[in-house]
This record gives sequence, C-alpha cells and structure tokens, in this order.
Amino acid sequence: MHDIRRVVIKVGSSTLAPEGEGLDREYADALIDQVAEVRGQGTQVVLVTSGAIAAGIQALGMRTRPDDMPSLQASAAVGQVQVLGMYAALAAARGVAVGQVLLTRHDTAHRQAYLHARDTLERLLALGVMPVVNENDTVAVDEIRFGDNDTLAALVATMVRADLVVILTDIEGLYDADPRQSAEAQLVEHVEELTEQMMSAAGGAGSVVGSGGMATKVEAARALMRAGIPMVVCDGRRPSVIPDAVAGKPVGTFFAGGEVGLRARKLWIALGGAPKGEVVIDDGARAALCERGKSLLPAGVISVAGTFAPGDAIVLKDAAGAVVARGLTALSSADLETVRGMQSARIAEILPAVAGKTVVHRDHLVIF
Repeated sequence: MHDIRRVVIKVGSSTLAPEGEGLDREYADALIDQVAEVRGQGTQVVLVTSGAIAAGIQALGMRTRPDDMPSLQASAAVGQVQVLGMYAALAAARGVAVGQVLLTRHDTAHRQAYLHARDTLERLLALGVMPVVNENDTVAVDEIRFGDNDTLAALVATMVRADLVVILTDIEGLYDADPRQSAEAQLVEHVEELTEQMMSAAGGAGSVVGSGGMATKVEAARALMRAGIPMVVCDGRRPSVIPDAVAGKPVGTFFAGGEVGLRARKLWIALGGAPKGEVVIDDGARAALCERGKSLLPAGVISVAGTFAPGDAIVLKDAAGAVVARGLTALSSADLETVRGMQSARIAEILPAVAGKTVVHRDHLVIF
C-alpha cells in the first residue's frame, strides 16, 4: 500500500443517511474534510455516493419509503439535487470543484458508451475536478439497475484504473460469521483469496435504506481482486478512516488486489453489463476453463436459466452453485437449451446452424 495516486471512495445510504432520516450533513462535512486531506497529498478522488432516494424522501415529507417505481424515481430526482448540492457546497468551501456523473447498466453494458463514460471521468480528474458518481435512479428500472453502489464503485474503479477502493459502510468490515447473530464473530482483517465460506458469512442486506449488504461488497471485491485493484471495507464513521486507508493503516477488511490485473476489455466483461442468464457447467467443463484456459462447449453445460441472445453477458456456475466465470455468450438461451450436453456431431444433426460454435469463447471469458 504505497503510491496511491487514485482512489475510489464509496459511501452508502446506511452511512450517509442512517435510519432513512435524510442526509447527515455533519457527517458529510467530515467526509469531505477527509477527502480534501488525501487530495492535498496528491491523491485523485472519485466519490461514489448513495443517498439520493433517502434525501428525496425527506425533502418530499414522505413518512416511509415508497414501494412503487414512479415514486422511488421521483424521490431520486429530488434527492439527486440535494445530494449534489450538499457535496458541491462542502467541497467548494475547501477549494474543490465537483462534477456529477450518473450511470445505469444501460450506459455501461454497451462497449462504446462504457468508453465514453470512462473518458469523461478521466477528463474530470485531469481538470482537477472530483467526480461524484451515482446510479441514475431517476430512469433506472430493474433491468438496467446496478442494484447497489458497491458494484458501481468496482466498475468505476476499473474504468479509471484506481489504485484503491474504499467502501464506507455501517459495519467494521467482513466477519467470519454474521455479527448480528453471533457474539463470537471475528473481523477478517486481510483477505488474499475469497472462499465460499466467506461468501456465505457475508449474508444479505443489513440496512433499511441501503440496497446492498456485505454480500455485494464481497462480490465487488471478487471482481476487483481479478482486476488487480485492492479494496478496503470499513466503518465509515471511524475518525480519519479515509486518510488511514489510503496510508495503508489497518482499518476494516483489506482485500488484496493481486499482482496481475485483467486487460481493459476483460474488466468490462466482468462488470459492464448485468448478466442476462446463468449456465451451470459440469466438473469437466470447470476444469477445462479454470485449469487449461479452454472455451466453454455445449457438451459441458448441465442447465440454462434466463433469456439471453448472442453477445449478452452470462454467469457460469458449477454444480454446487459457486460462481466460476462470467462471459459473453455466442449462443441464445433457446439454442443452448436445445444442444446442452451434446457433442459436436450430435449438434450438427439437431441444430446445424450452431454446430462448431462455443458457448463462451475464452477471449470473452473472465474466470473468478
């Protein structure tokens, strides 16, 4: 942990707007103070923030969080103004200009749009501006939502090739068991390799205002570790937590980034678009992909879920349900359902149009 020239900081709704009672401006002031401190040391900062819906609910005088999409989007529209206005004023008081970047999966699932978003972020940083990034909840629906800003933070980090991601949340870090249910749960301070036990211990969402939980943070860490980018998950209300994390001091859970990162296009495959389906593969196919660097053939497919077309992103899982890889499929879900488990000769008889095609070519595959 040295020479951190660029960091992505993500603050969640549970930290910025605890208990759904609107923005905690006193906390935000302390947050921007820490951001200004690390910027003053020569580190560029991209701030990924939640809180728009919570802020909008408060501004509109709603007593509870609405459950219909138009009301949520209206709350986000009002809340985005509140959030950006707060950050802009706090940053300006410290001589820092901010620029807003709103994204959805629609913006990042298409390669050209992804590159345009990356170029915008790069130019803002070159101009000395701190980008403030959020999901565009005013137009996003389930099909194009990131679902949580942990995934968005990981995507932004890969876009700008960050040296570190700091996830500020309402818990100290990743525990070996759910601390809400076990008094004996211990903080995991350093993670070199993610295990299924860790994924299980991450559990689900823990906040009434946030859309993510530790599980989404661990999923973000999974992608970032393959990208060679380290990540820290820590208590966002701990004093000086951002400067400490950037300085490499022990705060929360540190996920090591590894030494070799994926190429830019592979990073886009890993995080850019929401998966349209899931494919379960057998042990032989898993070994071929993970140990021998092969492509996925129809013969190794056990089952198909979801509806997808050629070029869509899909997730590959083993028979136990563990995520093995993610890639861009060359076959539609309908065609794959027809030929799954078949050898090439049989496919040529049943569906000649897809004979000889791979399900996912190794050049369009990211192993986790």
